[in-house]
Amino acid sequence: MTEKKENIVPVAMRREDLVEFPHYELPPGYAFRRYRGGDEEVWTDIWKRSDRYGVIDPAVFRREFGTDEAVLAERQHFMLAPDGVEIGTVTAWLPDDTHGPSSGRVHWVAIVPEMQGKGLGKPLMTTVLTRLRKLGYARANLHTESVRTVAIRLYLKFGFRPEVRSETERQAWRDLRQLFAPSLLDDFDLGRG
Repeated sequence: MTEKKENIVPVAMRREDLVEFPHYELPPGYAFRRYRGGDEEVWTDIWKRSDRYGVIDPAVFRREFGTDEAVLAERQHFMLAPDGVEIGTVTAWLPDDTHGPSSGRVHWVAIVPEMQGKGLGKPLMTTVLTRLRKLGYARANLHTESVRTVAIRLYLKFGFRPEVRSETERQAWRDLRQLFAPSLLDDFDLGRG
């Protein structure tokens, strides 16, 4: 069942440096590979299966990543299960207009539902932050939605912090603080409600 759109608040997070961050290895048998021509379909399939809140189709891939296969091969990762099937994806993407050229983006993180809850998001995040650092970025940012609480917990544990851009976002972060006990957000000044 899809969450009502009015309950979904886009939120932003940032990590001020890529010097040190948690490092997690993949479990034995799992692997990563980078984008190969034709992976648009693989990416779309992973996202269709894992995203309960949005509508994912091939146009989303083209809009978010374009068609430059050399850039994609340098930045997009797929996680493989021991049987070689792609089960997750993350992209160490280009800077956006807001954060400047020294801040790369953690972009479109997903793991298929049957593989969620196994701790695989941790090596996925280690891989993307390592790649951003190797690409020369000093900082990282990401965008997500307030309903993605499992992902937000992971991002907080990897040193990402709320980036409040509006009162609506401030309220969403306050609401999230109430969900996390003890709250991973207790150290952040989100203003008085």
